[in-house]
Amino acid sequence: MSKLPAVKGKEMVKFLQSKGFEVVGTKGSHVRLKKKIDKKILLTIVAVHGNKTMPMGTLMAILKQTEISKEELIEGF
Repeated sequence: MSKLPAVKGKEMVKFLQSKGFEVVGTKGSHVRLKKKIDKKILLTIVAVHGNKTMPMGTLMAILKQTEISKEELIEGF
């Protein structure tokens, strides 16, 4: 398995939008995204702090909340 890429907040928002998530709001530097699958709703919040990369734990939490695999993330970057 390949190593996970260093991802910035803006890049993550664009990636999630390409996976069908839509921006439903922002509050400060935090972007809320949502995707509805049948009767299930997936929600996550991505912090966009300028050009900083996300901490690995935050990245893993977003992947878990959005039900996106590590392999899908690697393919997307």
